[in-house]
Amino acid sequence: MTKKPEELRSFRWFGGERTSGLRAFGHRSRMRQLGIEPAEHLGKPLIAVLNTWSELNPCHMHLRQRAEQVKRGVLEAGGFPVEMPVATLSEVFQKPTPMMYRNLLAMETEELLRSYPADGAVLMGGCDKTTPALLMGAASANIPAIYLTAGPMLRGNFRGHPVGSGTDAWKFWDDARAGLVGDCELADLECGIARSPGHCMTMGTASTMTSAAEALGMTLPGMASIPAVDSAHYRMAAATGRRIVAMVWEDLTPDQILTRDAFEDAAATVLALGGSTNALIHLIAMAGRAGAQGVDLTLDDFDAISRRVPWLANIKPSGQYLMEDFYHAGGLPALLGRLAQVPGALHLGRITVNGGPFGQNILDAPVYNEDVIRTPDAALASEGGVAVLRGNLAPDGAVIKHIAAEPRLLKHTGPAVVFDSHHDLQMRINDPALNITPDSVLVLRNAGPKGGPGMPEYGMLPIPDYLLARGVRDMVRISDARMSGTSYGACVLHVAPESFVGGPLALVQTGDLITLDVAARSLSLNISERTMARRLEQWQPPGPKFERGYGALYTEHITQANEGCDFGFLARRGRNPEPDPT
Repeated sequence: MTKKPEELRSFRWFGGERTSGLRAFGHRSRMRQLGIEPAEHLGKPLIAVLNTWSELNPCHMHLRQRAEQVKRGVLEAGGFPVEMPVATLSEVFQKPTPMMYRNLLAMETEELLRSYPADGAVLMGGCDKTTPALLMGAASANIPAIYLTAGPMLRGNFRGHPVGSGTDAWKFWDDARAGLVGDCELADLECGIARSPGHCMTMGTASTMTSAAEALGMTLPGMASIPAVDSAHYRMAAATGRRIVAMVWEDLTPDQILTRDAFEDAAATVLALGGSTNALIHLIAMAGRAGAQGVDLTLDDFDAISRRVPWLANIKPSGQYLMEDFYHAGGLPALLGRLAQVPGALHLGRITVNGGPFGQNILDAPVYNEDVIRTPDAALASEGGVAVLRGNLAPDGAVIKHIAAEPRLLKHTGPAVVFDSHHDLQMRINDPALNITPDSVLVLRNAGPKGGPGMPEYGMLPIPDYLLARGVRDMVRISDARMSGTSYGACVLHVAPESFVGGPLALVQTGDLITLDVAARSLSLNISERTMARRLEQWQPPGPKFERGYGALYTEHITQANEGCDFGFLARRGRNPEPDPT
């Protein structure tokens, strides 16, 4: 124990004696109003349990119950828990996209922890944007914090066959558009693909980001892989509650955990998992919040790490299995143990929330299914699953999850077919007059951070019905949008700068030849510099999407994808003083 009770942050609110002052007296009297006796909370760490539960977030519908187990653990360890609701970011219901509200939750998290008498925090979430939002806010507040992940749902079932959320839905939907399946099949799939609490059980953005949180050292070891309804999840919730109390006494804060080494290890983990491209945006934003000066994590770092880290996790959408299989195969500790066999892949000596070095959590972790979690010698691919592209079409970078694409498309030149918005795409994609062929390059613009707005997951552009009927299942598709982590295909994403602010994507015309070369990390629009300059002179910037409200705040302050899509005023360094509770 390094702290004394009078050094607790909450002591500044409540004091040590009734004569500590009028404000302390008022705070103590209001605790009595809540029905809480002095012996229950005075001199004990006050733990804020930030819960993203809501009745419109199926990923988190069990977190009310888990909060009770967390609070039990806090009480067992001698702390005092206080559950506080925070914004819920439901991937399946919130429009235009929960990405637009990630920074709102991050800001709420930071300010709640700063403005209330919290000595430590348990962060409860799991759905895609919730993980980075909670960790960004906690990093900025920099009081002891630990993350409890919601856990993946059980594997889906379709007529006796396992199916994965998102990934298999896209495949069945394409089959329906091609006339291969009908209403009865879709109805059965609708009832069986999401059959328990928890987030997507594929290696979509949710499982990618919760795994990244564990790799960063912000969860107890093994947390991210446990299915939401497994009894181990209950036990882990109580253990998390116990651990945060010890972290408060130890004064173990996020700035000690979220180091450059930690973010490099999180990036390596994402790439070894074949994880979501969304992780690049989120980890860059999270790194910018870490420590007093932030961690400078860039797209080039991801590409360099990808070239030396093999793909080891055989999980959908790029592999064959689901998160439940991954858990029973040994889970993330086992995967990290295998990754540690690659020279220089991980930093084993850094500290995590359990107070010990990262390596002690993973080096002896057993693997129970060698097909699900591969050795480096039997890797699914010798490089990680994501490549960073540059060229005159993406001077600030673009990304592609090339392990999820048909290999024939990884070096491809074809004529562009351009859509100016997602609505335009929906209206015209099946128009025979466009003469779209399998060699065409589908281009969607005005779908980035400002143009979307919020950079929606439009990046898996639909293939025309008449090509689907001919058996075409992949084409080169380019946009400044994102793609669901459960998606697949030769989709070039996050093109920066985005078209809405005059990035080169705004200058593409239907019929222009575009070259994608993943091995060369290149994305090029095959027109002359003079032609591009002339088009830029003729380009007219669109009007703002919002004139008031949060949308206006978002538009004014959002950064580009290669910078993490954080708000500039939240990402920058500077003084944000602790409140004076007296």
